[in-house]
Amino acid sequence: TTSSLRDELESLRFEKDAAVQKAVQRSADEIQQLKNTASSLRDGLESLRFEKDAAVQKAVQRSADEIQQLKNTTSSLRDELESLRFEKDAAVQKAVQRSADEIQQLKNTAASLRDKLESLKFEFEAKLQQKHTENLNGHSHSQETITRLREELENKHRGAQNYDE
Repeated sequence: TTSSLRDELESLRFEKDAAVQKAVQRSADEIQQLKNTASSLRDGLESLRFEKDAAVQKAVQRSADEIQQLKNTTSSLRDELESLRFEKDAAVQKAVQRSADEIQQLKNTAASLRDKLESLKFEFEAKLQQKHTENLNGHSHSQETITRLREELENKHRGAQNYDE
């Protein structure tokens, strides 16, 4: 029975060693699976980081492009506004100049008409004075003729009275 106990002990030792060996193998398999899972998760995490970095980079690039487009649009609008301001200022200056030219022309026309009116007034006054002088001369001449004819008539009348006497 010692032999049988030894055999049994040997058998138990063998079963125990096989069980330990089996447990160690299962642990090794589980550890390997956990290592594989960790590696897979690490790879997935790295992939997600890469995708996240790529997405951030893409978003930053889109934002930079949009900012550049907005800057270009702003610059273009600023240039257009400046051009419109310049055109408006030029149009105002042109209108002011046209008005100044028209005012000067009207002043020149008014001065010319005033001079012409003065000239016509002087001509009219000269002609009026000449007519007045002619009328006075005609009147004087008529007075002289009347006086001469009166004297002649009086002389004839006296001569006739002297003749009658």
